[in-house]
Amino acid sequence: MRIRKRAQRHIVITDRQPGLPFSKGLTASQLMATGLSPYRSYQVAERVEERLLDRGSTEVTSGEVRDLTVSVLEEVAGDRYAKNFVRWQEVAALDVPLVILIGGATGVGKSTVATQLAARLGIVRVVATDAIREVMRAMLTRELMPTLHTSSFDADTALREPPPRPADKVIVGFREQTMAVAVGVHALIERAAMEGTPLIVEGAHIVPGFVDTGPWADRVLPVPLIVSVEDEDLHRNHFLARAAEATHRPYERYLTAFPNIRKVQKYIKSQALSHGVPVVPSYNLDQTLAAVVDLVVEHATERLAGRRRGAAAGEREARQPVEGRIG
Repeated sequence: MRIRKRAQRHIVITDRQPGLPFSKGLTASQLMATGLSPYRSYQVAERVEERLLDRGSTEVTSGEVRDLTVSVLEEVAGDRYAKNFVRWQEVAALDVPLVILIGGATGVGKSTVATQLAARLGIVRVVATDAIREVMRAMLTRELMPTLHTSSFDADTALREPPPRPADKVIVGFREQTMAVAVGVHALIERAAMEGTPLIVEGAHIVPGFVDTGPWADRVLPVPLIVSVEDEDLHRNHFLARAAEATHRPYERYLTAFPNIRKVQKYIKSQALSHGVPVVPSYNLDQTLAAVVDLVVEHATERLAGRRRGAAAGEREARQPVEGRIG
């Protein structure tokens, strides 16, 4: 039985200059911003192309492509992803850069989430707070700032003086290190605001109450969140996976420090709860990424809604004197 292949035609999007053709790859990359996996995004993009070819026309508008994509998303992936796609189109209208801040204890998967999120959202600048700490170590010697020269979970070993009796020295050391690294995080946010460049910062030092985005609230769209692993065995297994991938990260070191790492996680979560920062559980990467994308879209649409309310209020205020004179 011979399979007849459909003749390939270029479908031109007429309201884009200079009449660019429809691209499955570009559509798939846009769909990944909804939280869909790359594989499923490409499946949806292929289905959209098939529907366009079935129409028999070689010309289409970007609005028609958008409506068709929403329809296919509803059928293939569900309403959640279709709504995220529509909302993400609006997010593109924002005139300030996204600054996504991903915190969490060592070994919860922050780096993986940040890297995958950057790929899905098209963000090219991803910075780890460990890198900030390394730069600060070069400027501040061990004698000047001893806690900077330790890991986040054993900063207690570098305290100059023992903390007051009720205080946990692991948390006291971690807080001291976090306060120092926060200076570098704030400098990165200032740079993103100045350049208008989207940014993801991830690391154990992204702790609510220490990283303050308030001074840049009108120049960036900050999205803070904490990633956590509640199950202790699952958390331990993350370090085993690390050891298999990178020989310079021995499993035994993290296993020995595991009680301290869990203490740090508990502290970070308590800070998140007291400051109203979302905590995203890390069990399945795709589900975690989808939850983070939902948060990003939610923050962006809230920002847009606030601006629209402000613009509407300004218009009413501008009309009020005129309407008063007419009355």
